[in-house]
Order: sequence, then structure tokens, then C-alpha cells
Amino acid sequence: MRLLERMRKEWFMVGIVVAIVGAKLEPSFGVNGGPLKPEITVSYIAVATIFFNSGLSLKTEELTSALVHLKLHLFIQIFTLAFFPATIWLFLQLLSITSINEWLLKGLQTVGCMPPPVSSAVILTKAVGGNEVLLKPVITYGKQWTR
Repeated sequence: MRLLERMRKEWFMVGIVVAIVGAKLEPSFGVNGGPLKPEITVSYIAVATIFFNSGLSLKTEELTSALVHLKLHLFIQIFTLAFFPATIWLFLQLLSITSINEWLLKGLQTVGCMPPPVSSAVILTKAVGGNEVLLKPVITYGKQWTR
């Protein structure tokens, strides 16, 4: 009985282990064109579900009050989509004179130009008591650039 209670409490971790074991036993199940159709379910359905779920947690009053902060939104967009990638590029220029592999530098440049992941940005903002209402336009706008 104690094991069953523990599994109920840790249902998410149990689910992750089951998914990993299932992927190991039958990897063809999740490939492109397979039964799960990840090219559709991950690209469209999962992203839409994340936005929908995080949108449901917003209070209408907070959302409407956040829309009037145009200067803040502009700052966030410029910082996320211009300043941070430019800073990473400058840093990588310094690293390029070292013996670091060229392909590693290209990978770091690619990652440095990407907007923050949707789920982690929302979760981390909520965790530190930040205003996730102001974060939504950044994620939405950034997501359009990654498609």
C-alpha cells in the first residue's frame, strides 16, 4: 500500500520513467510518420496546449493592465531579440580566437539567438514571483521567429 501511495504522489516521475522505457522498447512509435505523428502533435498541438494552459491562469485585469506598458514591451523585445543575440555574437568572436571547435561556436550562436523556451520561461517567471502577464507577448513574438 505504501508503494502505491508513493507512486500516486510521484505520478509525474513515474510517467517520465514509463515514457522513457516505452521509447527504448519501441522507438518507432514516436518517429516522424509514426503513430504519434510528432511532426503535427509536437509542432502544433503541444505548443497550442502550452499557450492555452498558461493563458487560462492569467487574470483578465492583469492582462489588460499589462497591455498599456508599451515601453516595457518594447524593451523586452529589443533585449530578447537584438541585445542578447548581439552580446552572444560578440562573446563568440572572442572565443573564436581560442582553440574551441568551430561547430561548437556555431551551435552556441544558434542557441544564443533563440528566444527562451515557452514552458520554462513561464514556470521560472511564476516561481520567482514575476509578472508572467508581461512575459506572454515576448514568448509569442519569439515563437514566431523560430518557425
